[in-house]
Amino acid sequence: MPKCYPVSLILSQRPCLVVGGGSIAERKVLSLLACEAKVKVVSPALTPVLQELVKKGQISYRQGEYETSDLTGVFLVIAATDQDEINRRVAAEAMNRNVLVNVVDDPPRGNFYVPAVVRRGSLQIAISTDGKSPLLARKIKEELEERYGPEYGPVVDLLGEIRHDILEHTPDSRKRRDLLTSILDDQVLQLLARGELKQAKERVINAYHRGRSQP
Repeated sequence: MPKCYPVSLILSQRPCLVVGGGSIAERKVLSLLACEAKVKVVSPALTPVLQELVKKGQISYRQGEYETSDLTGVFLVIAATDQDEINRRVAAEAMNRNVLVNVVDDPPRGNFYVPAVVRRGSLQIAISTDGKSPLLARKIKEELEERYGPEYGPVVDLLGEIRHDILEHTPDSRKRRDLLTSILDDQVLQLLARGELKQAKERVINAYHRGRSQP
């Protein structure tokens, strides 16, 4: 099994296709929508959740079996039907067009794997075994979910805001590097590990202001 190259795809407003309308397809659709992708679903039937998304105009839907023309203009495809023959066809035709494709029950047939992911706002920790042991990836994910709680999300947002401000208003490269280094230390990480979000954010902000005041 080949080694995988890890990437984080920007899917905002990208056309993505999900072939299938069951519970697995539903999970894939929701994960794509969380990345602001433009999602189209092709399937003879849909789960109630997917039906509601169609009614709200959050996804587009073509009722029926998969057709080659469904790949037109698509950036990424997920084959999530319960029929191996259809999934294989989707994968083969997508790969012939150099389209990213994942087959949920048979990832080696596509050209990318979906890793197990711990999400805390903009913080994402992905675990992959190159498809060799999804079970191990899931167990590691469960451990990381306990280690990295929801408080990490707001701190990542704060660090992002401060970083943007530093990059925009600090032309001196050395000063910029020192500021970026100073706003996050081991004490902040220790506070987060204890779930002390308020104190962690205060420490980041104080470090930033101290750094700005120094010549």
